[in-house]
Amino acid sequence: MTKKKEILEDIIAEHAYDILKRLADEDVKISKRIEELAPEYLIKVDIDDVAESVFCDLDSLEVEDVWDNSGSTRYGYVDPYELASEMFEEALEPYIDELRKCQKLGMDEEAKLHCMGILKGIYKFEKEATTEFQDWAVDDPHTHFIQVFDEWKKGNKNLKNLDEMNEFVKKNFSKWYKDIMKE
Repeated sequence: MTKKKEILEDIIAEHAYDILKRLADEDVKISKRIEELAPEYLIKVDIDDVAESVFCDLDSLEVEDVWDNSGSTRYGYVDPYELASEMFEEALEPYIDELRKCQKLGMDEEAKLHCMGILKGIYKFEKEATTEFQDWAVDDPHTHFIQVFDEWKKGNKNLKNLDEMNEFVKKNFSKWYKDIMKE
């Protein structure tokens, strides 16, 4: 094995990132080439994988956390329903961040697929959740379903994607379709 290959194989991810960033800062051509290659490596989106991950994260929220952290505290009163809503929102945040990242990078198709997966996961939680937590977050699936759709719609630049998304929601979530059409 050549010395060059040995060095490349020994670089850990953290150092590889620092080296790549430094090279990009020092050379405009390298920076442009990184921008060209990055989308190939960044995101492969499978609607069902995203949906299952969203569902699992929501379904794993513990009602005990609501009970333990709400009610009277040293600093006042923490409403259990508000706390459950915050927990629901926090569980969705990494997925919404990923959606935003896709849109920021101009990866409209991936953003659309990611949004579809999030919506499907939220809807599955509404229909199939087995956790007592669901009793404390009664309105959150519907509320966040609309918010995620609106977040995606705000960053969507492709009218064809909007038509496809509307059809996807109408076909799969007819119960909530009229609510997103009001927006």
